Amino acid sequence: MGTRVELIQGDITKLKIDAIVNAANPSLLGGGGVDGAIHAAAGPGLLEVCTLLGGCKTGEAKITKGYKLPAQFVIHTVGPVWGIGDRNESALLASCYRRSLAQATVHDCKTVAFPNISTGIYHFPKELAAEIAIREVKNYLAINNLPEKVIFVCYDDENYAIYKKLLSS
Repeated sequence: MGTRVELIQGDITKLKIDAIVNAANPSLLGGGGVDGAIHAAAGPGLLEVCTLLGGCKTGEAKITKGYKLPAQFVIHTVGPVWGIGDRNESALLASCYRRSLAQATVHDCKTVAFPNISTGIYHFPKELAAEIAIREVKNYLAINNLPEKVIFVCYDDENYAIYKKLLSS
């Protein structure tokens, strides 16, 4: 992975990069957490276009312009709600990362940033989610030239510590 993967702690809506990933809900019409923050920072144009997309299924990804965000694009992906791990949650979360990266590649994005998908109100276990995220990004980058850099953006201390530990091992 080397220099193609970076970890930062902060606000994903402030990054001036090609694409940020939104941990969206299936309606794509905004919500809480990172989804609400992205919609608020992007302005009404994002909501307007999202109403035309017909929602998004869990594990899939759709792309829009970034509107008032410093990022050129927003890749919306819907992570799974954690049950007890018996509803294909891990495979669906892995699909979020693969499909988001595929959207970034198709749209020639050199830089893409991911939040901690499904670990907030969807209650996906944070360590397992980080393991899946890192594995999927590493596997994707091993066979694709784009994106050139993937940034994991952790808003909270707990996720940051988990990613830091996993990325250094």
